[in-house]
Amino acid sequence: MSQRVVAFDVETPNSVNDRMSAIGITVMEEGQVVEEFYSLVNPEEEFEPFNVELTGITPEMVAHEPTFPQLWDTIRPILEQGVLVAHNAPFDMSVLAKCLRDYGISWAKRVNYACTCQMSRRLIPQSPNHKLNTLCDYFGLELDHHHAGSDSRACGEIYFRCVETGEDVSGFVRTYDVERIRTEKRR
Repeated sequence: MSQRVVAFDVETPNSVNDRMSAIGITVMEEGQVVEEFYSLVNPEEEFEPFNVELTGITPEMVAHEPTFPQLWDTIRPILEQGVLVAHNAPFDMSVLAKCLRDYGISWAKRVNYACTCQMSRRLIPQSPNHKLNTLCDYFGLELDHHHAGSDSRACGEIYFRCVETGEDVSGFVRTYDVERIRTEKRR
């Protein structure tokens, strides 16, 4: 597996999980950050109190921020720089795919990704659990939890901690069917 990964994280405004209220992207190569991107996103949808409480992002904060289609030309080339990595990746991948679908934006039909939650369960079993904040505490990593920029950086750092175990991480790569909004079954 390439040692260049694109760790990303999204925050959502409600439990429908088909829009973003924030996105963070951290490109890492050989364990070093080479590019970072963060933006609030106007989801053009209602916010639920749970999501506001969790993320601290309010409707007022995003009212004048760009929408997903307005950000796409900026984030697309960043997302295409390597294998996508996220913590609880099926969630982040589905939000991305739903935004693309609902806004009628064409992208790749399939993309490769890896999930650091799944990786850490197998490669770092000694951690008390495999939540992002627990793993950051375990490794002594900084984290402003539920801030998409901080979460994406932490995810990238955890990915490389998994690489440091010496295990072959290529087996953790999955293919996401962007059109069908699901992980493809392994053959």
